[in-house]
Amino acid sequence: MMNRRQLLGTGVAGATLVSTKAWSQTDNRSLPEAALTDAAGTQPPVVPTSGPDYNPVVTLNGWTLPHRMKDGVKEFHLVAEPVERELTEGTTAFLWGYNGTSIGPTIEAVEGDRVRIFVTNRLPEHTTVHWHGLILPSGMDGVQGLSHPGIPPGKTFAYEFDLVKSGTFMYHPHADEMVQMAMGMMGMFVVHPKDPAFRRVDRDFLIMLNAFDIDPGTYIPRIMTMTDFNLWTWNSRIFPGIDPLVVNKGDDVRVRVGNLTMTNHPIHMHGYDFKVSCTDGGWVLPDVAWPEVSIDIPVGAMRAFDFKADHEGDWAIHCHKSHHTMNAMGHDIPTFIGADKTNVTQKIRRLQPEYMPMGTAGMADMGEMEMPIPKNTAPMMTGWGKHGPIEMGGMFSVVKVRPGIASDDYADPGWYDNPEGTQAAEWTGEVPEPMQVADAATRYTEKPVSRG
Repeated sequence: MMNRRQLLGTGVAGATLVSTKAWSQTDNRSLPEAALTDAAGTQPPVVPTSGPDYNPVVTLNGWTLPHRMKDGVKEFHLVAEPVERELTEGTTAFLWGYNGTSIGPTIEAVEGDRVRIFVTNRLPEHTTVHWHGLILPSGMDGVQGLSHPGIPPGKTFAYEFDLVKSGTFMYHPHADEMVQMAMGMMGMFVVHPKDPAFRRVDRDFLIMLNAFDIDPGTYIPRIMTMTDFNLWTWNSRIFPGIDPLVVNKGDDVRVRVGNLTMTNHPIHMHGYDFKVSCTDGGWVLPDVAWPEVSIDIPVGAMRAFDFKADHEGDWAIHCHKSHHTMNAMGHDIPTFIGADKTNVTQKIRRLQPEYMPMGTAGMADMGEMEMPIPKNTAPMMTGWGKHGPIEMGGMFSVVKVRPGIASDDYADPGWYDNPEGTQAAEWTGEVPEPMQVADAATRYTEKPVSRG
């Protein structure tokens, strides 16, 4: 397996953090230490210690970038670099990201803050950072060749601007964008309202939708396919490797979802209706916020929705494009539903005794099968619940609503025990005869007789 040093390439691995005089006039400043992690689990939120109060966000299977205060400015340090990311247990990808992970760490600040973000490039090519949706000077916008020169390998640029509005935004490269985003370079930027009471919630979750095309048994994404991906991820994790959203009963909850894939994603949450509270363009006024049970996230957009956690239980949350909840799906698999494979199975087993026929009665058997698969490949439709295989993968998780969850507790409480009489089960009593029509054949309307 290649390690990070091997992926860096010659000449880049030994690069030092060099402060470069750029458009921001921040030359010769000492850099804040770059925080690094390769953890794949959800990290605790970072509680603010300076400035206005806010309830910090929780990045699902991610973390928040720390900052330091210097002369009234919040300073952050992003490091663009090759990373190894565990997509789920037994499946690792060699990606590009920030500070040791893909997606990169979440940046949090407050409306009215002035931020200075140092970006050190440890990639084998130049890069930039575009602050998607933020209002800032054009020279800080991060478009290679238009806003400023690209950041060369081994160099550090500084971005500095005021945060003029609150909301949820994203960051990603705008240099060799197709390659760098397909390799996993993206993150979220949350600007909290200056007024701590404005649209405040008890729990605030963050999900970045991204996707990869990684051939079975390989580690590096194919970057040219763009719309034919096979691994659909939240924060570069695939179910069952995605943590649950743990919520205390009665909490006001917000889920922020950003989409930097090349297709839309209808995010559906079971058991609740919710109200769309924010887009990357701004807050939706409460009196015009619209109720939904699914919200479609367009390409390059963000949506946030709020709900009151008043229904106990384990509730699915997922993309409603079915092939986005399957893991390492192939696109050229023939349909065998209804086919009799008995004879061909016998013949194949003479050469391959372990052969297992699939798909003759649907694909549900994939959830229970443990057939050999290529190394570093996530099985399709995996993940188990209390009652058996969930038959989901990819963009899927569970909202777990329980009473008595402490405000700072995001640990998995286990599976929910449905109270007696509230769970579907086999019926052993008398079953009424189903109503039937006399003839269910399709009828075709006669063509009208032409005139003349």
